Amino acid sequence: MSALVHNLSAYAAYHRDRRNIALHMLGIPLIVLALEILLSRPVFGPLPLTPAMAASALAVLYYVTLDAWFALVLAVFLAVAAWAGLALGRLPMAAWLGCGAGAFVAGWVIQFIGHGFEGRKPAFFDDLISLMTGPLFVAAEFGFLLGLRLPLKAAIQLQGGCAGNPP
Repeated sequence: MSALVHNLSAYAAYHRDRRNIALHMLGIPLIVLALEILLSRPVFGPLPLTPAMAASALAVLYYVTLDAWFALVLAVFLAVAAWAGLALGRLPMAAWLGCGAGAFVAGWVIQFIGHGFEGRKPAFFDDLISLMTGPLFVAAEFGFLLGLRLPLKAAIQLQGGCAGNPP
């Protein structure tokens, strides 16, 4: 079993309820955007380099070890989020922190509402790597909705993860 199938199967096992998955599809991107905003300061050098960009680059390197296609999708999302974070990072401190902290709290509230429907604690309570798997799960679910990567979806289901649909 590949690391990609293993990680997504383990994560999907905590996310079987369609309402929870739908809320994660909103909450996880909101949390990632919040992190990009909050890590958008300070800006270093003549080119706008931020801690968010460094964190995004490290995340993409991790995703490349799992799957190049998903790494590309997530790299595009992280680049757009970093650009938005950079723009919001130019706001006065209170506005910047308000946007970042507000998005972060809203994203987690959405996540926990989803787990209320699920009736199960979030995966990261048992495995911290699931914090990195969450964005990958969202990318996979979007792909599955578009009819992409269906052999991957089948492999996840065979391992006991549902990826939104019971096996």
